[in-house]
Amino acid sequence: MHISVELTFSPLQDDFEEHIINFIKKLRASGLTILENPLSTQVYGDYETVMTLLHTEIKEAFEMMDKGLMYMKIVKSDRSEYEPHF
Repeated sequence: MHISVELTFSPLQDDFEEHIINFIKKLRASGLTILENPLSTQVYGDYETVMTLLHTEIKEAFEMMDKGLMYMKIVKSDRSEYEPHF
């Protein structure tokens, strides 16, 4: 089963940029399809692979900061090729 996950990572501290950059670099190194825009990062792939990666990387990111938020949306399908039809 393939999934699409949208993440918005918001460290609640002054040095937030470093935490976001490190998190995204770890996702990129995974070999999964990763798309980014100014508001969020999308991860696409097999359910088990994506969720295992996110479990590890979100935990590590949270351990490296004082406070933070992670918003996550999950869709049951690979939407990486989505293009609007209007």
